[in-house]
This record gives sequence, C-alpha cells and structure tokens, in this order.
Amino acid sequence: MRHVMEMVGNARVVIENGKVIEVAEPEIKRCPLFEKARGIKEITPEKIKENMEFRIEKFGLFTPNRLLDDFEDFVGFGASETMMSGLSHGIIDASVSVCDGAGTVITNNPSLVQGMGARMSGLVETSPIPETIQKIKNRNGIVLDEKTAVIDSLAGAKKAAEMNFKKIAVTTTSAETAAAIRNYEKELSGVSFTIIGVHTTGLSRDESKMMAENADIITLCASKCLREVKPLLQVGTSVPLIALTQNGKELLLERAKYVNSTLLVNTMPLPYLPEHKQPK
Repeated sequence: MRHVMEMVGNARVVIENGKVIEVAEPEIKRCPLFEKARGIKEITPEKIKENMEFRIEKFGLFTPNRLLDDFEDFVGFGASETMMSGLSHGIIDASVSVCDGAGTVITNNPSLVQGMGARMSGLVETSPIPETIQKIKNRNGIVLDEKTAVIDSLAGAKKAAEMNFKKIAVTTTSAETAAAIRNYEKELSGVSFTIIGVHTTGLSRDESKMMAENADIITLCASKCLREVKPLLQVGTSVPLIALTQNGKELLLERAKYVNSTLLVNTMPLPYLPEHKQPK
C-alpha cells in the first residue's frame, strides 16, 4: 500500500503500510503556516517525518483508521474550509477533491469535504484502502475509481456533471488540468465549475499564467510567480488565497461569514504580502 504526498516544505514523503519510509529534502526553509500551527521554525527532513507521523497517529492518514468526522477548521481560509462553507449554504452543490486511500472523491456533504481535506497536503499518489472508501461512501461520497484510487480532477469534474450537479467546485494542482476543466465547461449547458488551484509551490511562470487564466481561486503556497498575480480578492497574508473571478470572490466571501476570528475588510491594492510573513 504505497502513498506519496508532498507536504511541509514541499518535500516528497512516501508512506507504505502506515509507515514513513522516505522523506526528500524540503525545497522551503520556512512556512509561516506550520510555524504558527506546529511551531516549526526551520523545516528539516526530521521535522517533516515527525509531522507526517503525527498525522498518521492522530488522524489515521494512509491507514484504515482514517478519521473523517469532527475536524475543526485547520485554517480560517483553506480549500476544504471554503468548499465546506460553500456547500453548506448553496454557493456550490458539489465538490471534487482528493482523499488518501480513495483518490478523487465527489460529494455534496460539507462535513466530509472538511474531514478529507483538513489535514491533507499535496497528494501525489495513493492506494485504495477499503475501510476509508467505505467510510466515504457512508457519508455520501462517490469515489471515482475504488479499484485504483486514481487522482484525476478532470475525470472527477466530468463525473460530477454527469451526476447532474450544476455548481461544482474542483481542486487541482495542475494548470493544464485547470485549463482542460474550463474547456470542458464550454461544452456544457447550465453547469459551472469553480476551479481551485492548490499545492502551487513550484509552478513555472508559464504554468502560473495558465493557472491564473483558468482558476477562480488559487492558494499561493510558496509560489513567487503567483504572488505577482493581481486578484479581485485576497484572504490571508502568509499563505493567501486569492479570488480571480466573481464566482471565486463569492465563495471566499461566503467562507468569511464563518471564520471565528475578527476580520478586517478594506479596499487596497493587491496582492498585499508583508515580507516578514512570507515563506522562505
């Protein structure tokens, strides 16, 4: 049972049978999100391994013990939190995202979206875990391919449209996939996709341009190129989410209603990226 995830520091981590067997060198020295959440001031392979083992032990990632309920919001504004709020209040009626042990999942269950995504980083490869797949099905989730646990956002978007969902949010790490979903949308009548670009560290300048041209919302991660994009709306300053379309703007503003901390809403030139809060 092999699984691969790119996580803290954009390091590639390999898990087999619930054990971390390989951790690559991180590409990033400091992530303000994990410094705040886990106290990780300098990212090292040892710290990455510890963090992955923490997720496996506490939340059951990559094991049959995977938890999918009762997740608190990990961040105020994240992809899963934003889709959860959108589903709860009708801004979207389905989401297409990924889960370890299942691959691509379509659902209209807000709790399941958060349960799958709250502790998930950049899932690259996963193997089917029958217990996880059954838990997802019990919570009104549709696994795209139960035999292979394939990760395929475009196929997931097509499946959601075939299921007669009309307002569909889709996460993708690939600029080419974002463009393909947008082109597929043009073939349809009465169906709209809200494309959310995630795990964007390392996108080339051309890929960043393509992502910005096709996505509604993008998590900027540690991408210098995407930090040059001029958004309609920005939430957060260290690892911001930006909205590039009216659909994306409405989805992020819907999420803002349910963030527990105080908020400042102000007009100003964007992006706003204070130097001391940026990844290194």
